[in-house]
Amino acid sequence: MGLTDIQDRIAKACKEAGRNPSEVALIAVSKVQPLERVEAVLAEGHRLFGENRVQEAAGKWPEFQKTYPDAQVHLIGPLQTNKARQAMELFSAIHSVDRPKLAKNIARLAQEMGHCPDLFIQINTGEEDQKAGVLPADADDFIAECRALDLPIQGLMCIPPVDEAPSLHFALLAKIAKRNGLTGLSMGMSSDFEEAIALGATHVRVGSAIFGERTKG
Repeated sequence: MGLTDIQDRIAKACKEAGRNPSEVALIAVSKVQPLERVEAVLAEGHRLFGENRVQEAAGKWPEFQKTYPDAQVHLIGPLQTNKARQAMELFSAIHSVDRPKLAKNIARLAQEMGHCPDLFIQINTGEEDQKAGVLPADADDFIAECRALDLPIQGLMCIPPVDEAPSLHFALLAKIAKRNGLTGLSMGMSSDFEEAIALGATHVRVGSAIFGERTKG
């Protein structure tokens, strides 16, 4: 497995779903991967990556971007409110907006900094206690609240429960997005991105199938 294999599988899944592959962005999840593996994928020409932690991204991406200035990094993990400023400086998109306090802080910083990354609201489709995200029943109100703050909400994100059919959660996320007029759907990982594409994913997050198994963390 590797980058080319995943790109081929995305193209095939799009064809089967009657979609254009250009509608699906592949986020190569580079969290806790050795720098040489990330460098190899950059050298292959890929330019969109995902990180889970602000501090880890800060430790490697500014240096990579000296050589690859067009590389973009998305935050796909949880964001602490006190790390919001640093995240807004590092990332071109944040996929984990999940609570009013964070949304208000991002809105304040956007005014102060004069820019804001693209934002996705994380929905806890499985209503799991241990997982971040807005509950489906609260999604419409939270989306409206973020829009009232003039935040650039591009879409929704979810991470389905490991023991349930992911397609049910992808379909729920797509339903919530559609009724709120949102087109971005950040859903699907190494094991299920083809299903996500069939149900409308615009961003798929693939790590181990591109880089190999993580070596730590």
